[in-house]
Amino acid sequence: MSDQNPYEKLGVPEDASFDEIQDVRNRLLEQYSGDVKRLEVIEAAYDAILMERLRMRQEGKIKVPERIRFPEVRLQAPPKENSNLRKQSPVWLQRVLDKPTPIEVLLPGAWYLGLSAISLFYPMRSDGILQSGNDQVLQLSLIVGVGISIYFLYRKEGKFGRAVLFTLIGLIIGLLAAGLIAGWVVTPMREFITLSPNQFSTVVTFILLWVINSFLR
Repeated sequence: MSDQNPYEKLGVPEDASFDEIQDVRNRLLEQYSGDVKRLEVIEAAYDAILMERLRMRQEGKIKVPERIRFPEVRLQAPPKENSNLRKQSPVWLQRVLDKPTPIEVLLPGAWYLGLSAISLFYPMRSDGILQSGNDQVLQLSLIVGVGISIYFLYRKEGKFGRAVLFTLIGLIIGLLAAGLIAGWVVTPMREFITLSPNQFSTVVTFILLWVINSFLR
């Protein structure tokens, strides 16, 4: 027994990895837990192997990653990092965008769909001009839409000031953008449906507020 080298005493090959050596050592310690002499031989062989590996590492005979305390003969190349994992969206975009649940999309969507229907199908004159008082209906619809936006944004994040800010930004952008393109869209559509620029602007604003409510945080 004394003529055996430490690897033979543990019963492992000389090219065994540190994990393999440690597993064998733990198994032997458990197997011979009541044999004091055998335990001493196992521990001595284990320590001798570790010292030999450390010496070989210091002499540059083997190369191991710095994070490993004791060298291993068999080195596995680290897995290549997926390049797609590095392509993450900007931090500011991650803070703004949200991953809504279906209810967070459908519930405000139902409200804005109803308001859009009221805005589109409210009676108009044959020349495409809103009847008397109907502008007030659109204004009231916008007020309700703004309130809905603030409510759902505040419900989602619990930040009232942020909810008001995002809603006002959506309202302003929606009205301005829709007002600029209303002439290009409304005139061709009059052959099929009677639609005023104010109605078009209101519906576009509702769509933008729904997007803000559903996909922004």
